[in-house]
Parts: sequence; structure tokens; C-alpha cells
Amino acid sequence: MATAPIASTINGLVNPPTDAESLGLYDPPNPTAASINALILSHPLSQSLRADPSFTESRPHMKIPPAARPNNLTGGTLLGDDKVVVPPLVFAEADGRSLVSLQYLGPALCGHPGIVHGGLLATLLDEGLARCCFPALPNRVGVTASLNIAYKKPCRAEQVVVLRATTVKVEGRKAWVEGRIETLGEVLEEDEEVGGVRVRKVGDGEVLCTAEALFIEPKTAATMPRIYSTQ
Repeated sequence: MATAPIASTINGLVNPPTDAESLGLYDPPNPTAASINALILSHPLSQSLRADPSFTESRPHMKIPPAARPNNLTGGTLLGDDKVVVPPLVFAEADGRSLVSLQYLGPALCGHPGIVHGGLLATLLDEGLARCCFPALPNRVGVTASLNIAYKKPCRAEQVVVLRATTVKVEGRKAWVEGRIETLGEVLEEDEEVGGVRVRKVGDGEVLCTAEALFIEPKTAATMPRIYSTQ
């Protein structure tokens, strides 16, 4: 029936999956995606963040109702083979203080051959920094007022990159956030203890670009669909 997808989308907006539930909603469609997904989930950086009680793990894009994903840039259009191959894995502090996400960038996202397009990196920063600060805003949603990016080094395609964001100031409906995208650091030979769990240490990644942004919560935020907020 034609009304079924609409009803499903409405239900998904009203009753979105929880953070924990979102982790079980992705089923890799092919061996390549399965391999990348396993790498991200099992990497020592993910293990360390997972063991840290101050962070909550989720896959926010899996909260978007399936029928709405084709019309969502980061949750649909940019996801798939040779693009953002698997949904980004996100670790965030509940109060909006900081966020870390891991995503694999494929060869279809390039400007120059083998180099990820700067506009794609800007999109990731825009969304990642916004997602970081939303919990600190009164209605947990906002829009971009400004985004300033400094590109440091070319971002090679076909690798996992790490986005880090920190909310530096909040005043009412405004939040200022700083962040960066970096390569996945080298796994070191020594361990560290995080949240009572021993995990392998990870070295610093190479910074590819940095950003500063201001997000403002609209005056109509209380009536906006929750799909655009941090649940």
C-alpha cells in the first residue's frame, strides 16, 4: 500500500531507535563493506572509546527511517559502495562536550584522482561539529551559522579517517565548536587501561583539516522533526 512507507517514516520520526539499537541496524551488503565495518568496530581506538564511560556509542544515520534516507545527503546519498562505505561510528559525550567518529572514505568521493574532495570533508565537519554540540542546546538541534575550515594536507581516499569535535562555548541558543579530521593513528605495541579495560594504545593521526563553527538553535526548534536532532 502507498501509505505504508509514509506511516513507517512517521513512526521512525516519532519513535527513533535508541543509540544502542542503532548499532545493530546495519547489515553489510557485501564482503568489502563487511571487512571495513569489522575494521572500524574492532580498531583499538573504537575499543578505547567504547570502554570510556563518558562516551556513548551509536550509528546516528541508522536512526533515519529507511524511506527517508534517499533524500538525506549524509544518511543516504553519500553512503554506499566506493563512497562512505559504512555508516560512521560515533562516540559522543551526553552533555555535548565532545565527539569522535570513524568513517571510511571511498574513491567515488574524490576531486583530484585519489584525493577526497574538500567539499566532502566540509560536509563531514559541518555535520560532525553540529552533532557534537546539539545536546548542549535547549532543544538539542541547531543550524549552521558559520563554518571556517583550514585544509592542512590532502586526504587520501580508501582509508578510515577520524573526526574529532569539542564544544568550546555555549550561550543560550548558540554553540561554538572546534574540530578536525585526521588519519587513523598507528596502533602501538603498548597497552593502556580505559574504564577498567586493557586496550592497545593508538598514536596521533595526521591532521588533514581543522574547523571552527557556530551553530544556532532556531526559535522554532521545539517543533522541528527529531530526525535532525540528537536523540
